[in-house]
Amino acid sequence: MLDRAGLIAFFDAHGVDHATTDHEAVFRVGEGEGIKDGIPGAHTKNLFLKDAKGRLWLISAKDDTVIDLKRLHTVIGSARLSFGPAELMVETLGVTPGSVTAFGLVNDTEGRVTFVLDKALADADRVNFHPLTNTATTTVSQAGLRRFLAGLGRTPIVVDFPTLTVVEA
Repeated sequence: MLDRAGLIAFFDAHGVDHATTDHEAVFRVGEGEGIKDGIPGAHTKNLFLKDAKGRLWLISAKDDTVIDLKRLHTVIGSARLSFGPAELMVETLGVTPGSVTAFGLVNDTEGRVTFVLDKALADADRVNFHPLTNTATTTVSQAGLRRFLAGLGRTPIVVDFPTLTVVEA
């Protein structure tokens, strides 16, 4: 499992420009409001989910996006969704609750987690995620996010959450 330093090394090896800001631990979207003010780009919320058939899902959305978990499964092709257990989060993404991040996909070497990306993030010039720990925020450009995903061989399901439709990445 990679840690923050390993993630940064992955970025460097794949040409992903990045900037990291250290800060106090942030566990929920609303807690980091003052911190976000000094970090440009779209800020995120990330949900680690498990469906009724045992499939794992990571949803990364803009921090103010409303996610209708009761209807989302019909759009992404999953069974009914609920929050995944912390043990599975650690096992697959190498993060603990409060540190869930799209960058955790770097640790999902078996491809067990399906990645769903908010269209608002897919369209943002810069995006911010925790670098595998909730005591920092790492900013990457849209091109950097795409390089990161390409380096993992991952293509997200892109969802326009306001219309609850899948769109082309």
